[in-house]
Amino acid sequence: MILENKQIILGVTGGIAAYKAADLCSKLVQAGAVVDVVMTEGATRFITPLPFQTLTKRPVSVDQFQLLRDTDMAHISLSARADALVIAPATANTIAKLAHGLADNLLTSTALACPAPLIIAPAMDADMWAHPATQANVALLTERGAVVVGPAEGRLASGRIGRGRLVPISDIVGALRQTLGRKGPLQGVRVVVTAGGTQEPLDPVRHLGNRSSGRMGYALAEAARDLGATVTLVHAPTGLEPAYGIESISVRTAEAMHRSLVDLLAATDVLLMAAAVADYRPVHYASQKLKKGDGGLTLQLERTTDILADIGIRPPSERPGILVGFAAETEDLIANAEAKLRAKRTDLVVANDVSRSDSGFEVATNQATLLWADGRREPLPLMTKEALAEEIATRVAALWEQRHE
Repeated sequence: MILENKQIILGVTGGIAAYKAADLCSKLVQAGAVVDVVMTEGATRFITPLPFQTLTKRPVSVDQFQLLRDTDMAHISLSARADALVIAPATANTIAKLAHGLADNLLTSTALACPAPLIIAPAMDADMWAHPATQANVALLTERGAVVVGPAEGRLASGRIGRGRLVPISDIVGALRQTLGRKGPLQGVRVVVTAGGTQEPLDPVRHLGNRSSGRMGYALAEAARDLGATVTLVHAPTGLEPAYGIESISVRTAEAMHRSLVDLLAATDVLLMAAAVADYRPVHYASQKLKKGDGGLTLQLERTTDILADIGIRPPSERPGILVGFAAETEDLIANAEAKLRAKRTDLVVANDVSRSDSGFEVATNQATLLWADGRREPLPLMTKEALAEEIATRVAALWEQRHE
């Protein structure tokens, strides 16, 4: 994972959202990062250093003149080894100091000495955020290369509704991951990922669907983003929120997904078709809810467009440079996946047996076999869908680099 063993400085400033920084700290540690927390004096009025020290197993720094070792000034030592500096929450006061190069506390001194990327998550009252001075300071920091995440709109500590809330912790982690990976092997590559199970309407309240949760596709989108790609996620209804930094296009039916992908083809370098697309749809749509009767119900179905085949048979100038398909099978896994690889002319097919209780739909894990167009087979062990997504994205990146040496 991209955060594994990364040295992250987490700056916490004096706002009511400071308590949420403990959750952020926990998420970073769980992801494998080495986290050093630097707090302002104001932040300690809202949350003590103890939770951060407990989570990180490392000392928390507050004092401007603190020595980490006998002669080791904290702001110099921390800055020198940092891969990124994240300030969350960032108050209007701290943002102003950062913009104008003030260094009157340990956090601002650390920021001034730190050459690593800076990610800022503002949190303040709506009028403070909207003030021209704050907006000018944010614009100046952005111009210098800082990544500003948020703020979000919602209920504020004052009881008002407006823009000024700290964004969800997942957005801050996503911004950090994207920032660390922006010079990765897929830098400048345009990746499109499909996700979720399409729905084919039968009447206003019913549809034909499948058990796909969409988690595999969403994880692939994040994994490609973390390797530097510009990512678009075309997703069927899933109930999941697309991750930070990923463009999202919502569709419902197989036909709508097909139209969206065709529109994107000219600007797509890599297509990862992880969606479970319906093979059939009702011939007739009932404009009113179908009422049950005494007998059964007969449905007439017709084939939907085979999206992967339609894209795969196009000439090289009209199809993505790399095309990846997914084969969710319940029997003859390898034989069916190989047939799909040949028929759809993909570069890679990811095959998994969805009849297993621990792999495929509605579970957090997958055991896949990668089948390549050159005849290679690569069985992978059971792992989380996020870990599998990283394995797939890494191999796609290697193939892309190989073809563009």
